[in-house]
Amino acid sequence: MRALTLIPGQNHSLALQEIDQPDCSLGHLLVRCLDLGICGTDIEIAAGNYGWAPEGKQYLVIGHEALGEIIWAPDDSGFQPGDLVVGFVRRPDPVPCPNCAAGEWDTCSNGEYVERGIKSIDGYGSEQFALASAYAIRVPLSMRATAVLVEPASIVAKAWEQIRRIGARAHWQPKCALITGAGPVGLLAALMGEQQGFDMHVFDQVETGPKPDLVRALGATYHSGKLKDLDLRPDIIIECTGAAPVILDAFALNGRNGIVCLAGLSSGQHALDFDIGEIGRRLVLENDLIFGSVNANRRHYEQAVAALRTADQLWLQRLITRRVPLEQWPEAFERQSDDIKVVIDFTG
Repeated sequence: MRALTLIPGQNHSLALQEIDQPDCSLGHLLVRCLDLGICGTDIEIAAGNYGWAPEGKQYLVIGHEALGEIIWAPDDSGFQPGDLVVGFVRRPDPVPCPNCAAGEWDTCSNGEYVERGIKSIDGYGSEQFALASAYAIRVPLSMRATAVLVEPASIVAKAWEQIRRIGARAHWQPKCALITGAGPVGLLAALMGEQQGFDMHVFDQVETGPKPDLVRALGATYHSGKLKDLDLRPDIIIECTGAAPVILDAFALNGRNGIVCLAGLSSGQHALDFDIGEIGRRLVLENDLIFGSVNANRRHYEQAVAALRTADQLWLQRLITRRVPLEQWPEAFERQSDDIKVVIDFTG
């Protein structure tokens, strides 16, 4: 069986190689990989920046955004052969901590969780993989072409849920929302904002190409240039770039009683000169709030499937700008100017 493997921490080690068939002796689902989405995390792991192999192994099978088809399922699993499934990324820590024990493994309090294709457990980038039914969600057959987007959609489903919960702290009636970054996560965040009826705005650096077109097709407003120059005071900002200058500008842009959600990961290598006192002053005097959000639990995957199921499937298909056959997998890790979501096709 072929799989995309690498040695964590070692650049240029990513390879397509033969590995053993998955072990389903514990009653796990046996799943055939159909589509594997590639994101910035995968590219950074492939560059040797981080990643952890399973205990006792040298290599890690990468891939955490996957759509699969069940080949075999135990009778009591609730699944059957032919079902389309998406597997969750994170698994609870072995203790488990109070959050993990409550099914909120996305907020693990001791950091001992594992993540498929990232931290200490093999990912989904193999022709077949085993998947515990407790960490799988069924998707409709009608979403065959777009369900690979469920995992990134779960990230922003959680972000929107947290925003709503925080907003309930007061009599809050937000109307305007801004997304910074028009990659897959940003565009999916904009989609969910449109579905909730917000006046949606999306900011990105590019001025032409598929990103502005996709934003306008949603009925949202696209912006480029400098974020700090926007004539806008949004009630909600979801920051999806992880770029330090954009994050800083976002802090200064939100309206009174505003909420800024940081959903993009920063490299942490950009030193900026800014007045933390002024930011603190605005947070206090305007009742603003800034928070971070990462990963997702079952509830957020369910919300993601619901959002994608009701979306325009043709619009969602446009987010997938390249499908790369498995035999040509290196092309999926070579970024192109018009890329949004690149998917490796395991079915060829």
